[in-house]
Amino acid sequence: MRTFKYIQTCFLFIAISSACGIVAAEATETGTHHAQNSLDWPGVYLGFLPCDDCKGVKTTLALNKNNSYLLITQYVGKSEREIVEKGRFTEGNNSNTLVLTPRDNSTTRQYLVGENTLIQLDNTGNRISGKLAERYILRRTDVTKSSSSHPSH
Repeated sequence: MRTFKYIQTCFLFIAISSACGIVAAEATETGTHHAQNSLDWPGVYLGFLPCDDCKGVKTTLALNKNNSYLLITQYVGKSEREIVEKGRFTEGNNSNTLVLTPRDNSTTRQYLVGENTLIQLDNTGNRISGKLAERYILRRTDVTKSSSSHPSH
């Protein structure tokens, strides 16, 4: 029950932040917001994105401090194969977005940066709407936490 309330609170925060155009609770000292310097964006993000012809797309995205990324996707129920993509990312036209460009310069991906989340945007840089919209969120997993905070079994 507590997990549901936490997820509900996070979703509400994202929805309110998006509606107001605010991603971080605090602005930078200059009064402007920049995705890369006001949020702790480097890390590993996980999600299970919608898929038209499979159960879902298991997605792992690692953002590195040197602006490189590693994206691993698997089409669950369709293939056991993991697709690995490497590339670079930059700040998008909006200061709270990131644009991922693969090494082969094929199709770019855009994400809205939130606190511990990345929200996949459509090809034109807009939020995806509809009943599956909340499934386009990748959540940051903190792999550097000590084992004392997460007991292992």
